[in-house]
Amino acid sequence: MSKRLQVLLEERELREIGRIARAQRMTVAEWVRQALRAARRREPLGNTAKKLEVVGAASRHNFPASDIDQMLAEIEQGHGGQRKG
Repeated sequence: MSKRLQVLLEERELREIGRIARAQRMTVAEWVRQALRAARRREPLGNTAKKLEVVGAASRHNFPASDIDQMLAEIEQGHGGQRKG
């Protein structure tokens, strides 16, 4: 379900946004929707302090791991011995 959002802009700002939208062959409304989506994607999700707490807790664990050379050899073997890149 779509909802309406009203945003008040100075005339100069609206003219500039209109010019940019026309240059990109879109309506001002579509340009604003895309700009808001892009801004939303740049925002970190979740609480930064909580993320740091979780990473800190995970780093205190001591899980066994194979030798790195052995792990890489096993990975390559799983790929049929063919390296990418």
